[in-house]
Amino acid sequence: MGEKNNEAADDEKLSRKVYDQELKRLHGELVSLQEWIRRTGAKVCVIFEGRDTAGKGGAIKAITERVSPRVFRVVALPPPTEREKTQMYAQRYLPHLPAAGEIVIFDRSWYNRAGVERVMGFCTEQQAKKFLDSINGVEKAMIESGVVLLKYWLEVSPQEQTRRIESRINDPRKIWKLSPMDLKSYGRWYDYSRARDDMFAASDTPWAPWYVVDSNDKRRARLNIITHLLSKLPYEAAKHVKIKLPKRQKADGYVEPEDIRHHVPATF
Repeated sequence: MGEKNNEAADDEKLSRKVYDQELKRLHGELVSLQEWIRRTGAKVCVIFEGRDTAGKGGAIKAITERVSPRVFRVVALPPPTEREKTQMYAQRYLPHLPAAGEIVIFDRSWYNRAGVERVMGFCTEQQAKKFLDSINGVEKAMIESGVVLLKYWLEVSPQEQTRRIESRINDPRKIWKLSPMDLKSYGRWYDYSRARDDMFAASDTPWAPWYVVDSNDKRRARLNIITHLLSKLPYEAAKHVKIKLPKRQKADGYVEPEDIRHHVPATF
C-alpha cells in the first residue's frame, strides 16, 4: 500500500480548475444529503484514520465547508483524562455518536488504541489486542441501533509523507500542524504498517468494512471520498423551490447616524 512509490499518480495530479469544478458539484450533493438526513432522521457516523499527513483534516474540511455544523458535526477528542483512562476504551466516544438527523465525523476515533497508542507505547500489547477483540461487537451494536457507520483509512506513500512533513517544517502557516509526536512517529513507518494490518484483519467486517483511500494526490482523495460517501447513503436530490425576495421596507424617516464609533481601521 503506502510502501510503494506511486510515481504515476504524482505525475497526474488533478488540476485546481477541475478540482474546484467537481468539488462545487459535490458540495451541492452534500447539501441534498444534509436535507435528506434532516428529513428522515438518519444517523450517520464517519471515521477518518490514517498515517500522519495523510490528509484527514483536509478531507473533513472539504466535506463540511458548505453544510451546516448543526447537521455535520466534527469530533476530534483531546487525550483522555485520568478518569477516562479507567473507562472501557470506546466509552468516551459513545456520547458523541449521532442522534437522529446528524452526521458525525470523527477526526481519529476509538481506533487510536489500535494505531497511535499501540505504536507509541501508550497502551500495552494486551490492551491493544483486547480492544481489537471487542470493537466488532461495539460497532455491530451501533449499526443495530440504526447508525450508518463508514470507516476510511487514508494511505500515503513514505516519499509523499516526507515531502509533506518537510513542507510543514519550512512553512510558518503549517508549523502548528507538526507536533513532537509526529516527529517521533515518522521513524516508525513499518510499526504503523504492522499495526494497520492487524487492525484491518481484526475489524474489517461485513457490517463495518474499512475503505482505503490513496491520498498521495489530496485533491483526488477528497473528491473520491465525497463521491464514495454519497454513494453509501440513499439520499434524494433536494427540490429547488423558486425564491423571490420580498420588498424591503421604506425608511419612514430613519437617518443613519453620523457618529458611529469603533470602526475597524481600513488598512487595506
